[in-house]
Amino acid sequence: MLSAKHRLRHEKDIKALFAEGKGVFDAVCGLKYRKNGLSDSRFAVVVGTKVSKSAVDRNKVRRRIRSVLEARMDAIKPGYDVAFLVRPGAIKKDFKAIETAVVSSLTRAKLL
Repeated sequence: MLSAKHRLRHEKDIKALFAEGKGVFDAVCGLKYRKNGLSDSRFAVVVGTKVSKSAVDRNKVRRRIRSVLEARMDAIKPGYDVAFLVRPGAIKKDFKAIETAVVSSLTRAKLL
């Protein structure tokens, strides 16, 4: 589980991220990111009902992405707000494919 200081929770922060952030997207997930001026990076994982109607499936993907983030937290650049936007193709992917997509997105955004 991501610690509280690494979670992006407030609506105003998320709205600012979507309004001003830069994006990197692929078939499994995309991410929006922007500098936050803090000493830690904060993360949100957005899995909408268009991805799956089943809350079990949505939560499973959300947990997998958070697990990848936790494992690589030391390597991720500090000072950014990041939102992962999960696409419908992620539901059918196994953990390894999701991990590859997340790491690839972070690398393309130059956050890793």
